[in-house]
Amino acid sequence: MKVKYDKEADVIYILFSDKPIKESDEDKPGVILDYAESGDIVGIEILHASKQFPNPTIVEYEVA
Repeated sequence: MKVKYDKEADVIYILFSDKPIKESDEDKPGVILDYAESGDIVGIEILHASKQFPNPTIVEYEVA
């Protein structure tokens, strides 16, 4: 899994897989889901990230 924040575009992208993207769908305003041919979620794009998160440059990863 990869997490990328594009400060200029103010977008967070979470990539779950390297599978080619077949389809994208804006699930909720500002949240775009990318799907593979199989229907699996490949990635999530969050637009206007700085308005949704206090500090989009900080990522905390936890395994439970």
